Amino acid sequence: MKTELLVKKATYLRIQAAELAEGIKSGNFQSLYRGQGIEFTGVRDYIRGDDVRSIDWNVTARMGKPFVKMFVEEREFQIFLIVDSSLSMKLDTKSCRRTKFESAEEAAALVTIAAELNGCPIGAVFFDGAIYFSCKPALSKENTMNILNNLYRTPKGATKGSSLGNAIEYACNLLRMRSLVFVLSDFRSAEWETPMTAIAHKNDVIAINIHDFIDEELPSLGTVVFEDVESGIKMDLPSSSEKFKKEWRRYNQKKTERWQDFCYKHGILPVTMDTKSEPLQVLNSIFTRKARTR
Repeated sequence: MKTELLVKKATYLRIQAAELAEGIKSGNFQSLYRGQGIEFTGVRDYIRGDDVRSIDWNVTARMGKPFVKMFVEEREFQIFLIVDSSLSMKLDTKSCRRTKFESAEEAAALVTIAAELNGCPIGAVFFDGAIYFSCKPALSKENTMNILNNLYRTPKGATKGSSLGNAIEYACNLLRMRSLVFVLSDFRSAEWETPMTAIAHKNDVIAINIHDFIDEELPSLGTVVFEDVESGIKMDLPSSSEKFKKEWRRYNQKKTERWQDFCYKHGILPVTMDTKSEPLQVLNSIFTRKARTR
């Protein structure tokens, strides 16, 4: 995207992101981390009035007198984006006004600007069949524009496939402190579960599964030739067959349920977003939901 167009887009998104930033500032965002951003720094002699729950019993037994643990609160929170721009995300099914990637693109841009407005460092990894952009979390207008510029540019000769697992592993290596990680994808690739488990072990992860109308309901168009944009495999689908359409719905429903079960099992917040939804509303609902459940 040309610089002048990017500036105009960023200005428009900044107006929208202000609402998201207010939700973050109100305390919902901080509540995600409350009780988790504490770092152990050592022990000291017990002083009358100290909370007995902070006594380090191992050191106390070894030294023969009471010692308490000391902690320092980590005040800087980081946000990290993992955005899928593989071919399946860019497939235009004509079922609504935007593709899955365009939905991910706008959501990621809003989070990026909201992070800057709240003074939160933000980093990112963007990928298709390979990682084509990455940056460590940083806080500056230059960093914001760098992320937006790479988010809105189309890589030349997009690589087939999806490197979701590799992108998550790469993000793990970039993150040096606990972060709020957004994963925006249709989760159609294979072998992402193990890296996802690893990143969720040390971070708060919000997985946003973006889907299109056709993922749930096939239009009745007779026998259509379907081509998997990732693998290139072609097959004839009887889209007007009620039996086939029922199996299609059941398959995709089961797939979503398995994804949700995986997320809940590993402490990941699963969020579904269809391409007809407004990304800003979906993002705002995330923090509202987290605030209600605490």
